Amino acid sequence: MGPLDSYLPYLLNRAGARIAAAFAEEMRPLGASLQIWRVLAALHESDGRRMGDLSKTISIEVSTLTRLVDNMERGGLVERRRDAADARVVALHVTAAGRRLTRRILPIADRYEAVALAGFTAREAAVLKRALRRLYDNIEELEG
Repeated sequence: MGPLDSYLPYLLNRAGARIAAAFAEEMRPLGASLQIWRVLAALHESDGRRMGDLSKTISIEVSTLTRLVDNMERGGLVERRRDAADARVVALHVTAAGRRLTRRILPIADRYEAVALAGFTAREAAVLKRALRRLYDNIEELEG
């Protein structure tokens, strides 16, 4: 391994941790966290997700996600509903309060992306995002 500042896992963690810490600070006054935002963002994209699907989408273990969703449900941000076609299936839906919080956070999230990508062309940003998705998928091999 070469110098630390050229080691990919270090660089990824450093950038991700910096963004996450700053974003978390902005979420705190709204009564939210980065994990709550991930759930709300995923439901904003596609409401009525199953917990397993949601867990994969936002990279939070199901057991951790279950506790998080319990707290979000108590806070009135989401609700679990049984599927009309299959009562064994429980889907997670955002509530009106959850939608209001999502609308407050969306501009903050957009600003973070804009700041993080400052100086990148649209093409460079697209290449970076594609590369990061590919890198994420590659790591599956290590998880065996």
